[in-house]
Amino acid sequence: MSRRRPRLAPLALAIAVPLSLPAFAASADSAPVEADRDRATTLDHVVVQGAGDGYKAGSAVTATKTDTPIDETPQAITVVTRERMTDQGALNVQDALNYAAGVRSDAYGLDSRGDWTLIRGSSPQEYLDGLRSSFNYYTSSARTDPYLLERIEVLRGPSSMLFGQGSTAGVINLVSKRPQAQAQREIGVQVGSFDRRQLNADFTGPLTEDGTWLYRIVGVYRDSETQVDHVDDDRRLIAPSLTWRPSEDTSLTLQLRWQQDRTGSTSQFFGWSGLLAPNPNGRVPSHRFIGNPGDHYDTDRTTAGWLFEHRLNENWTLRQAFRAARNKVDYASAYGDPFSGPSNPFVDAQQRVIRREGWFADTRVRMQNIDQHVEGRFDTGAVAHQMLAGVDAVRFKQDERQLFESAQDRGGTMPAIDIYAPVYLPHTPPAFGPAVKTRQRQVGLYLQDQMRIGEHWIVVAGLRHDRAKSGLAGAGDEKSSATTKRLGVMFHDWAGWSPYLSYSESFTPVAGTHALTGARYKPQRGEQIEAGLKFEPAGRDLSFTAATYELREENRLVPDPANPNVNVQAGKTTVGGFELELTGRLTASFDLTAHYNYLDNDKQLEATPRHQAAVWGKQRFSIGGRDGFAAGLGLRYMSAFDSPPAPTTPSVTLADAMVSLDAGAWRWALNVNNLTDKRYFSICMGRGDCWFGARRNIGLSATYRF
Repeated sequence: MSRRRPRLAPLALAIAVPLSLPAFAASADSAPVEADRDRATTLDHVVVQGAGDGYKAGSAVTATKTDTPIDETPQAITVVTRERMTDQGALNVQDALNYAAGVRSDAYGLDSRGDWTLIRGSSPQEYLDGLRSSFNYYTSSARTDPYLLERIEVLRGPSSMLFGQGSTAGVINLVSKRPQAQAQREIGVQVGSFDRRQLNADFTGPLTEDGTWLYRIVGVYRDSETQVDHVDDDRRLIAPSLTWRPSEDTSLTLQLRWQQDRTGSTSQFFGWSGLLAPNPNGRVPSHRFIGNPGDHYDTDRTTAGWLFEHRLNENWTLRQAFRAARNKVDYASAYGDPFSGPSNPFVDAQQRVIRREGWFADTRVRMQNIDQHVEGRFDTGAVAHQMLAGVDAVRFKQDERQLFESAQDRGGTMPAIDIYAPVYLPHTPPAFGPAVKTRQRQVGLYLQDQMRIGEHWIVVAGLRHDRAKSGLAGAGDEKSSATTKRLGVMFHDWAGWSPYLSYSESFTPVAGTHALTGARYKPQRGEQIEAGLKFEPAGRDLSFTAATYELREENRLVPDPANPNVNVQAGKTTVGGFELELTGRLTASFDLTAHYNYLDNDKQLEATPRHQAAVWGKQRFSIGGRDGFAAGLGLRYMSAFDSPPAPTTPSVTLADAMVSLDAGAWRWALNVNNLTDKRYFSICMGRGDCWFGARRNIGLSATYRF
């Protein structure tokens, strides 16, 4: 049941505006451009990042902050291209990472509040265009829509030497769509499961005939429900950007984003009974809602920033990235309480009625990020250097009013509920107390040298020093500092083979406090040793990576066994494993991505499957002489695993499928995720709760390009 049904008119108006921009620009500028044609500047040096073809990316910026070929990078990195996201029908970032090596994309199943992924058993930091996009967890964040993105770069392993705020897991860097010199316009419509209706549009091109000014505007309007009753998934989003290229040496891109989400919590915190453990009343359906119908998770996000690049001379380039963000989150959720008695959480003899708790939060966040660096190329004897020196800073402010409400039989106001035949009783939570004000600042200096020694040897060495300060209003600041390092050595392109060895460290100041005790979180630290092998056969659009690693970490945030909305910090932990990944074009008409992950997680950490594997292939073909047809099929496997004393989380194999037709300006596509509609669980946790995975989701889309 929806709380409201927004209209499509506002986005339709926003879409109509850019339709007139190219024509307006041409008519307004045609006379002066014609008169000055002989002295027009040719802008062919500044590269504006755009879409690539296929599933294999040739280079990435996340691992080094320079545009470095992936097969010359001594660390594991995966790039999810725009074409791959489109083919697989990704509805969110979590979906887009379903086939990414080293990643567990649905670590906590279906959750409308955020994209909860794990890399090598740990939670990564999410960045947007190289700048951190959020702090804390779901109470202060907003999800990024994959339609905004050109690609997703997943750096596996510690990354603090460059980013300063990366966990041992690594970084998920979301690369936004940028203005393009070639005019491209598209409008798309999606309909699908759970009454999903979406309108999206993407317009880009030059505003002036000489290409000095480029624009892009991306919009999404979604009206949708979810597989859980009473939980919507509505979105309004507009993201304009403008690029100014006054010369071949200079580029400035201004970026804005306004986003409003109206959803709730699909996570109901059911106990084991009726899900994986037997219950005399049968199984609890995956659509069951045991909150209050007025529950919500409403987010408003506004960001503004820029990306600047200036080539000082042939060898030196200056870059700066800046973004300011404001988030507003209004959160109210009633959920099951299986934690006090995991084996029998019921308050009645019939095993139907469970206690509930409530969590309410009103959060305001302001965040500013800046990264400034200079890149230089020079030689010292037989060594060619690509030097990077920079400084970055982040400031985070959060004002949050929180309220935890306990069950009625424990002195609270939250009534119990029958999970098999729920009756939703009115509930008014107590008033909020005063806001908890959290502040955090961090400044880092970094230096990196990418060295090529002779024909085959590559060495990447880096050093960084961070100073961080965090505090609460009315209390003294807590200061911390750290120096982090990285070193990678690769023997490149021995008949296409490139073995490497790397060492890297992480340091992450953790904003906020324990919600119930008020204790401040300590900085998170880690280190990794990784050995790997990369292979790119000559003349083939294909890449293979094998990597093995060992991670050591301190002070990771993990769920509190006593409360699902609170995190505590673990002590020293160790994780090991290896990964295999194959991506590219096997034939002229067949694209493939496949991977296998093995993970041996520390017992202190939440249990994860030891084995994961996935393969997705797309075949292009013709029917009756008509080209443009394509079909895709994917399989995802997760092994069973234990989180004592919970029941074993069973293994599962899921199938996804796609058929599409490109017919001139039109693209038609049908995507089905979880093709056989399996009822499965992403995890059953030892603290008492189980998390449903996403059921079958069917989407039909039509896109018109002009």
